[in-house]
Amino acid sequence: MISNILYCILISLSIPPSAITLHRTAQNGEVITLIHSLHFTCHVIVTKMKGVRTAVHRKQERGKGAVGWKEYLEQSCTGCKNFVLLGEAGSGKSELALELAVHLAQCQPLPVHFFDLDMTKPLFRSRDLAQEMETLGIVFHYEKQFMDAPTQVGGVMRLLRDEDCCVVMDVGGDANGARAVGGYAPALGTGKTAIYYIVNSYRPWSCDIDHIDGTLSRILQVSHLRLENLRFVANPNNGAFTTQQEFEKGLLKTRQMLEPYCRLEFAAVSDALYADMTEPNELPVLPLALRLTYPWLREEDPRAER
Repeated sequence: MISNILYCILISLSIPPSAITLHRTAQNGEVITLIHSLHFTCHVIVTKMKGVRTAVHRKQERGKGAVGWKEYLEQSCTGCKNFVLLGEAGSGKSELALELAVHLAQCQPLPVHFFDLDMTKPLFRSRDLAQEMETLGIVFHYEKQFMDAPTQVGGVMRLLRDEDCCVVMDVGGDANGARAVGGYAPALGTGKTAIYYIVNSYRPWSCDIDHIDGTLSRILQVSHLRLENLRFVANPNNGAFTTQQEFEKGLLKTRQMLEPYCRLEFAAVSDALYADMTEPNELPVLPLALRLTYPWLREEDPRAER
């Protein structure tokens, strides 16, 4: 009852965007977490003292044993046809978006449309693999960029509303890039959309909870997406040079930063490391094929085949 009253009071207040803080307090056996400034309001997330379960995230018991992409899509994405991937530059969202699209094309009968909406960087863009994705049966959409002018591809809203296809959206890596989805928010705010926020603890703006909260706040303000609809993904990596020790250290840090406030959906690791690792308790780890490996990057990687 107290939690409900607090929620009603706080949601009606206007909080200035400078008040980006997180607070936790215990009442009647519950932990109340306040995340300020998102959409100029407060969101209240209630978690039980035992176990990290949030009121705004789906409550799902994880099965025993390893979970692959097929099992994850079947267990956690039933009814979803649209998939949005957000995160700061360097989080690995483009690799995850490509991986997700490939498995969607393999695991279900609907055609998969991939939209590269990244307008913020010239490298590590999913559009560089457009031809390869087309050979796998994925319809690839992007607008050619002229110099540094932002461009927007057409046909997004129509396909988001089309019940006979799946849509994967790779969105730009900061608040400027996230503006690209602001106009589609009404079509994305349904139960048929899965929205992922990728966190790489080795990146400067994901190094602690304050930086994550600040970056995420700015992204949500311009994208008009809602905090409670996000699925958080841990993708700790240093690119092609990532070792198993670095992955495990980064994953531990990510869990320590986020799990007091929300539940992680899954963690991603390169398929080269996936075969030799054990899955952490209550957290699926999904293999990730590194497709955006440019020739100059492979030449610098001491582990790459010559």
